[in-house]
Amino acid sequence: MLKRLVAVILLAAPMAYAQSLTVELNKLEDVETGCQAFFLFQNDRPESLSAFEMSLAILSSEGIIDRLLTIDAAPLPAERTTLKLFEIPGAQCGEIGEILLHDIPACTPQNGVEQDCFSFLELNSRASAPLVK
Repeated sequence: MLKRLVAVILLAAPMAYAQSLTVELNKLEDVETGCQAFFLFQNDRPESLSAFEMSLAILSSEGIIDRLLTIDAAPLPAERTTLKLFEIPGAQCGEIGEILLHDIPACTPQNGVEQDCFSFLELNSRASAPLVK
């Protein structure tokens, strides 16, 4: 009986680990009105997110907070990767030292109740500036 329980737990572990939401800052690109940020949202969870907002602090290369920005990335379909573009108005990409995710004002599964997304959120950056929490 104990061996069977251990086997079930071991088989379920990879599935539980895969149920994350990965937010990747893929690249930053200068545009006329500011800096365009390309984000990839990989929702490996079994439910879509009908609400997902991130509050970001944009830090200069000296580590000084330049501005706060709230972005709305919803909807995020279940078990899919979604590309979203957001502009950081008036900013030059080369002057951004780091992007800090300091709050998630909204994280709601479709037909569900508000959740704490920090518990299953993973961050990554391929851009010149890291994305951190």
